[in-house]
Amino acid sequence: MRVFLGVTGASGAPYAERLLRALAAVDCEIGLCASRSGIEVLATELYRDASLPRDEVLERFVGDTGSVTVYDAQDWKSPFASGSAKVDAYVVCPCSMSTVGTLASGAMQNLIHRAASVALKERRRLVLVPRETPLSSIHLRGLATLNDAGAVILFAAPGFYHGADTVQDLVDFVVARCLDQLGIDTSLIRRWGE
Repeated sequence: MRVFLGVTGASGAPYAERLLRALAAVDCEIGLCASRSGIEVLATELYRDASLPRDEVLERFVGDTGSVTVYDAQDWKSPFASGSAKVDAYVVCPCSMSTVGTLASGAMQNLIHRAASVALKERRRLVLVPRETPLSSIHLRGLATLNDAGAVILFAAPGFYHGADTVQDLVDFVVARCLDQLGIDTSLIRRWGE
């Protein structure tokens, strides 16, 4: 499965990190793009140093994960910028409200926006994982617009019924729900009724 993973400037880097590892574990080919703000969030939340250079952040983030190609946010030649490329699914995790607003308006300022726009126009799977709270009516309208256009809005809102004991269990819950939307089987969490 070929998956695009966009990382934007909303809090939620642990979700993106776990999702990247989970996709790699099932041998997905992953195209990764992090916005400038996404890099800062990764550096802050995962490595506790917002001043880390972009390349170091991405090197740490990807680690020894196989089948990951990193794309610059301004790489308009990336295969994910075109509807003619074969891509199975697109995920923006975490997804900032700035990204929601941009996508809902049809604008494209970087590869993440373009890839999501391609997903919508080609009627492909697009999962957006926002973490913002509370939401304004502007945010809600943008999310509704994207939902109506075919995106799955999957809030980074973990459940507690699966017997979470750690923060990692809560992260796994959201990532498992994301993988479900991509059609990828996972055993990250205990299912309801199991």
